[in-house]
Amino acid sequence: MKTIRKGFLLLAVALLFTGVGFAQQTIKIGYIDSSKLMGEMPQSDTAQAQVKRFAQSMQNQLQSMGTEYKNKVQAYQNNVGTMSDLIRQTKEKEISDLQQRIQAFQASADQEIQSKQQELFQPIIKKVKDAIEAVGKEYHYTYILDVSQGVVLYYNSTDDVTALVKKKLGLK
Repeated sequence: MKTIRKGFLLLAVALLFTGVGFAQQTIKIGYIDSSKLMGEMPQSDTAQAQVKRFAQSMQNQLQSMGTEYKNKVQAYQNNVGTMSDLIRQTKEKEISDLQQRIQAFQASADQEIQSKQQELFQPIIKKVKDAIEAVGKEYHYTYILDVSQGVVLYYNSTDDVTALVKKKLGLK
């Protein structure tokens, strides 16, 4: 037991005198608001406009299907009294199938819009991440925290690296 303590003590003293100890490391922490920076990227406006157009086309198709559904229901309600059982069942099945198609389209459209947004914004996100990494390396930061993610409880405003990343991206 004494030899383990002696060995540990010698190791601690050796680390202390060689400057390799943990207390000797300098930690430099910066922060950035990536969501604000993304909003300033000119490519973001273009990508957002494309997503908006894509979403609008999906919305137009959904409205068209909704109009078709409304017309079928109205026609069914107007003529239900004069329909034979077979025709009534057929019309009810058509309406039910259309309603299911509308619901499936809505779910699929939501996924398509998210996919399109991810596809268009991924290159922009990569460009920002690369610039942040380059600033971190160039200015010797140990960590750069993203305050837009809400995980930072406190930060000193003296190490905001946003201006450095903007410069790296060619933004004003």
